[in-house]
Amino acid sequence: MKAVVIHAAGDLRIEERPSATPGADQVRVAIARGGICGSDLHYFSHGGFGAVRLREPMILGHEVSGRVVECGADVRGLSVGDLVAVSPSRPCGGCAQCHAGRPNHCENMRFYGSAMPFPHVQGAFRQELVADAAQCVPANGLTPEEAAMAEPLAVTLHAARRAGELLGKRVLVTGCGPIGLLSILAARHAGAGEIVATDLSDFTLGTARRIGADVTINSRTDPEAMSGYAQGKGSFDVLFECSGAAAAIAPALAAMRPRGVVVQLGLGGDMSLPMGLVTTKELDLRGSFRFHEEFAEGVAAMRAGRIDVAPLLTHTVGLDEARAGFELAGDRGRAIKVQIRFDA
Repeated sequence: MKAVVIHAAGDLRIEERPSATPGADQVRVAIARGGICGSDLHYFSHGGFGAVRLREPMILGHEVSGRVVECGADVRGLSVGDLVAVSPSRPCGGCAQCHAGRPNHCENMRFYGSAMPFPHVQGAFRQELVADAAQCVPANGLTPEEAAMAEPLAVTLHAARRAGELLGKRVLVTGCGPIGLLSILAARHAGAGEIVATDLSDFTLGTARRIGADVTINSRTDPEAMSGYAQGKGSFDVLFECSGAAAAIAPALAAMRPRGVVVQLGLGGDMSLPMGLVTTKELDLRGSFRFHEEFAEGVAAMRAGRIDVAPLLTHTVGLDEARAGFELAGDRGRAIKVQIRFDA
């Protein structure tokens, strides 16, 4: 079978890899779609991010869907032909964090397409994948493109849970890449009363308006627009910071109401924070990392029509066009979510 393999920054290859046979509690999935994520782009453009560096060739990808083509003897609830969303998250279930009910912080996590451990965890951008049945959530009724959005959607549903009560709240989202846009959908799903979104691209802000943002602000062309929201004691109850850019933080915190909740999703590296604002406004700063049960919840919400991710799906490329897909995915002026088609 063919797989998308990164060897070093800029060195992306389509290579043959051996197929595998599923165990008793596993399924073999013919991958249909794979979404290119920000971490995939970091490996492609920079060979890693922060202290995480490629040390051996690695199959990329962790946002995938496909159809079950073989079931192990002990598998129940899945059948050959089912469309499934495949969770890339495989916590061990036995460490202190798993026992404490925090499987997203598993000390022995095996997450597809990750160079954090060595040997690296090979990813899911391949024509066939053998996965634990527990990773596979039935997605019949969705398109393969929609089903492959379950992973990034789960990230934002977890962030919404970290934010706490959102019903009727005024919400600010900074950064309208895929995670920022999905945060808008997650906040609206949770009952947010008003959503304001900021970004540097009119293209992504246009999508933000189409999916439910009440107000959009281009911080590049209108850098003073946020100042009105900072009047008095501020305007927003909750901030989803999805840009990972230090320049977005100060005006966003200035616009927060006292005792507002700041949820940090953007992973742009270490940033300086205006701690004076955090202190005097009594802001609650919360990180948000990965997900667990939100993966299945996101699939259920999409299947029920409560969340529509289709407007984010801007481009699909063939497997042999993977390099062009990666280059396109890095262009926020043209693309939001680029997916690779494996079942052509």
